[in-house]
Amino acid sequence: SYFGSSWSNVKAKSEEEERENIATIIKKREREREREREIMQRFATTLRTTTTVSSSSSSSVSASASKGAPHSCFKKSDLLPARVLFARRGLLSRKSSFASSSSSSSSTSAAAVARTTIVAMASSSSSPTTTTTEFIENFNRDYLQRHKSYEDNFWETKMNLKGNSVENLNTSFNALETFLGDQTTLEKVRELLKHGTVSEEQRIVLNQIEKTLKCYIVESNSAKALRESMMKKEGALQKSRNNLKTQYTDKDGNVVDTTPTVIRTKMRSDPVESVRKSCWEMLRKNGPFLLDNGFCDIIKERNRFARELGFEDFYDLKVTNAEGFSKKKCFEMLDGLEHATKPLLDKALERLKKEKGEDATKPWNTGFALSGELTKLTDPYYPFEYAPEVWGRSFSKMNIKYKGATMRLDLCDRKGKYPNGFCHWPTAPYKTQDGTFIPSETNFTSLATPDEIGSGNTALTTLMHEGGHAAHFSNIVQGSPLFSQERAPFSVALAETQSMFLDALCEDASWQARYAKNRKGETIPWELIERSIKERHPYKVFQLRGMIAVPYFEKALYEMDEKDLTPENVLKVADEVEMKIQGGLAGRPLMSVPHILADESSCYYHGYVFAEMAVHQTREYFFKTGDGTIVDNPRVGKELIENYWVHGSGNPGFLGLVNNLTGSPLKHDAWVKELGVEVEDLLKEEKAEYEKALASASSSSKDEIDLEMRAIFVHGDDVISDSKESGFVEACEKFRGWIYQEWPKTKIMA
Repeated sequence: SYFGSSWSNVKAKSEEEERENIATIIKKREREREREREIMQRFATTLRTTTTVSSSSSSSVSASASKGAPHSCFKKSDLLPARVLFARRGLLSRKSSFASSSSSSSSTSAAAVARTTIVAMASSSSSPTTTTTEFIENFNRDYLQRHKSYEDNFWETKMNLKGNSVENLNTSFNALETFLGDQTTLEKVRELLKHGTVSEEQRIVLNQIEKTLKCYIVESNSAKALRESMMKKEGALQKSRNNLKTQYTDKDGNVVDTTPTVIRTKMRSDPVESVRKSCWEMLRKNGPFLLDNGFCDIIKERNRFARELGFEDFYDLKVTNAEGFSKKKCFEMLDGLEHATKPLLDKALERLKKEKGEDATKPWNTGFALSGELTKLTDPYYPFEYAPEVWGRSFSKMNIKYKGATMRLDLCDRKGKYPNGFCHWPTAPYKTQDGTFIPSETNFTSLATPDEIGSGNTALTTLMHEGGHAAHFSNIVQGSPLFSQERAPFSVALAETQSMFLDALCEDASWQARYAKNRKGETIPWELIERSIKERHPYKVFQLRGMIAVPYFEKALYEMDEKDLTPENVLKVADEVEMKIQGGLAGRPLMSVPHILADESSCYYHGYVFAEMAVHQTREYFFKTGDGTIVDNPRVGKELIENYWVHGSGNPGFLGLVNNLTGSPLKHDAWVKELGVEVEDLLKEEKAEYEKALASASSSSKDEIDLEMRAIFVHGDDVISDSKESGFVEACEKFRGWIYQEWPKTKIMA
């Protein structure tokens, strides 16, 4: 829906009413389906009772039949809809009647009717008489029900909401996996593809269902047992991790309870080295803690599970299912990037020692050496409480819409909350067989501590990133939610390309000239951007090497023999990968990376790397075509929707989409080229863009923000504001007021 300042706009109102009508129709259909299920269940109960009557009671059966026993459990108001329903499912002939059973019916015929009826009542996805349309509709509905149940439990657990249950999370996960792993459904799909009456659109949907089911079919009982076991272990480990105390020692020697987000922020911005070292040591404690709480056993069971299914190891399973190519292909591409950037890493490390001193290479000092004072100077131009409105305004100017989505945003850090931002979809959008579009429902979280230096910039970048994910998935318009759910076979690289393309804008001088403003509305001065480029550009290779370190570590982890999978060996391998890939122990220890823990995000990080390749290639395309701009360019949203987003996980896939938009296969060339640009040349280009943006930027910050989205700001179990009640800008203002109340220092700064 439209949530701008002008509610008198007739078009906005009519579109809002149309969406409400669609929502009403969908709810009505769901009520009808629920009633159908209740009717069939009561009918089945009576029929099962009928079959238990002994042959010696045939007269009783006959009497019951003559009185209409098969529908004696129905209320009068049920009879007509029940009759229509049974006729639709082939349980009645055109001339049959509920009360027309012959008085001479025997117990044998009653039992036969019961058996026939109960078989016909089986899921339409396994019925031989099901039409293609019915099969797809029923499959989509049943899938989405299980998907939503799991995602709701995922959100409750990761957000540490009241009453959350790891047991419910595991149960809903297993239910979803079981549904997607049903061999009978796969056989029905193949039967329809081979013999059914199938339109081209339906064939695309059926192919996607087949492709997805093949990622989850588990025929071996031992593999099923392993899957359930490793999920239970993972849930227990996550619960233990939520209870891990996160602490550091302040400059006065006091031990302070905090969160992982504050730890990372202080490592970048705290001027006291002993505090930064204490924070780094806290991050290093993650490894031993996880390994003492069963992480090695999870790795073993994941590998056993993958090998039961015929894969080399768990990494091979994950990359093959998600990306459509093998682990070998994956690391051939990564090896090329690693080789091309090793000289840049060596050069950057030498420069760091020369400019900042030997101590700057210590893992707790590197981040501060590169951003400490600069972060403090730029912080006023990224006030956290304005971040949601800035994100909304920037996306709106690029013509990025959310197609009627509802988004729940939990943006602030708190104890017990999952220590990483993410965006998931309890309702994955899709188009029904009659063309009705079901919009997405999105859960979106970040980890801001509003009064910490640097939190505003981090939060805004996260909003641009996760908001990019949400925009991508909201605009997938295909015939099944399987095209728009984030698990396999959805390409990790494709998903991350969209989010990283949009969060990269935060570093562009042209974007900062429009959106980096302090609480007085003053734009960030060029001098700070210039300093940022001089201090950070020569060291951007550190970020690249930190990214590729994660997949190289996970590769080594899953290739270890079980007998070698001990806590000591895992910690040793982590340090060895950091030394080789990053040139020393990392400021973010590999064992503190949250992605390696969860099934859905483990063996995933290569996607970020391939996405970054695609981001630079896509940026190069936009800069070379049209008017050569990205920021505030309405063409960008249109092209992203048409060329990257609408297809979802269907054909032509990640590599094909990148090739189609940019006109070139995916390469690391554009990324490596950008890293190699000399500082003076980059300054010249960025200053020109900064001045151009200042001259063309809209003078009004009161423009309507049109995202076609309902935004609900929450903090754990509490609802802060809802754009359905007041519009997007007003919801952001209420959120801002709540920040001032909960973090009074921000109000003083304002």
